[in-house]
Amino acid sequence: MFGGATRGRAVRGLVGGALVAALAVTSACGVDDDEGGLPDAPADSTSIDSADAGIPEVDAVMPLPAGAVISTGIPGELPAEDDSCNPLASLRPDDADPEERVPKIVERGRLIVGLDQGSNLFSFRDPATGELTGFDVDLAREIADDIFGNPDQVEFRSLTSANRIEALEDNQVDLVIRSMSITCERREQVTFSAPYYQAYQRVLAVRGSGIEDLEDLEGKRVCVASGTTSAARLWAELDRITVLSVNTWADCLVAIQQNQVDAITTDDAILVGITAQDPYLEIVGPQLAAEPYGVGIAKSTPSHNTDGLVRQVNSTLARIRADGTWNRMYSRWLSGLGSSPGMPAPTYLPEPQQ
Repeated sequence: MFGGATRGRAVRGLVGGALVAALAVTSACGVDDDEGGLPDAPADSTSIDSADAGIPEVDAVMPLPAGAVISTGIPGELPAEDDSCNPLASLRPDDADPEERVPKIVERGRLIVGLDQGSNLFSFRDPATGELTGFDVDLAREIADDIFGNPDQVEFRSLTSANRIEALEDNQVDLVIRSMSITCERREQVTFSAPYYQAYQRVLAVRGSGIEDLEDLEGKRVCVASGTTSAARLWAELDRITVLSVNTWADCLVAIQQNQVDAITTDDAILVGITAQDPYLEIVGPQLAAEPYGVGIAKSTPSHNTDGLVRQVNSTLARIRADGTWNRMYSRWLSGLGSSPGMPAPTYLPEPQQ
C-alpha cells in the first residue's frame, strides 16, 4: 500500500540536508497490539482520553510525490527490443572551428543545456554554494569551454526525464546531458553524441530488507523515474510488481525513506548518488542491463542543421578522453562505483563519399 508507514519502523527523511529519524505512524498494516505491541500501562496509572483533552485524532499518511503514478499491471504490450540500428554510432569530429560548426550558438554567446538539478553526483545544487555541480555539469562546461574558451558561458535549464526529448524537439535547449541512455527507439526522435559513460541497471534497497536480487522484487513496490527505461525490465521478468513512477530520482529517495516503496531501480551511476545521501540504503544484485549515456541533440532538419553541433560535442568527448579529463571527472564524482572503467570508445558513422 502506498502512502503509509509501518508502526515501529524508523522513517528516514532529509531535513536541511541532514538525515533524521522519526517514529513511523500507525497504519492498517502495523503490528497488532495484542501480539508484540506496546506494553499495557500499569493499572494505577492515569490515562488521558485524547477527546477529553481536546486533541483531534488524524490519520497521518505520507503523501506521494507530486505527479506520481502507480502501475500494478503491465501497461499494454511491451515493445520488443529495437536492434534495427547501431545505436552508438555518431558523427566523427572534423577540423572545423566552432564558428563554422555552431555559428548560431557562438553568436548567442552561451550554450543552453538541459539537465536534472536533483541527481546527486551527476547534476545537483551544492548545498554550501547553491551552484550546480556534478559529472554532467562538468561535461557541459567542457563543451562550452571548447566553443567559447570559457566554461562559464553555459545556461542550465532543469528538465525531467519525461520532458527532455520534447525540450530538444522544441529547441528549448541545445543539448540534454541527463543520464540519457542511447537506444534505437530514442534515435527516432533525437540525435546522440558518442557515448560518454557506460552505466548498468541495478537495484537499490534498504540494508537488511532481504532484497538481494531482481527475483526478490516479486510482489514488491518499486520506484522508477517517469520517461526512463528502468521499468521495462521489471515488467518482463516479474509476474507481480507495483511500480511508482515519479518525476525525479530525489522523489524516489523520499519514497523509500517514507516506506512507500521497497526498492528503487535505475542505473548504478544514479544509485550511487542516492546511497551517498542515505547510509541505510545499498545497491544489491548483479548488473541487469547496459545503459550507455549520450548527449542528446535535436535531429537535423533543413531549417535546423545540428550536424555541426554533434561534431562539436564529439570533438570535446575525444579531447577529454585523450587528455585525462574524463578520468579526473570520474575520480571526483563516481569513485564510489570503484576504479575508473575508462570512457567508452566511440563508434563513428562512415563519412559520405565526396
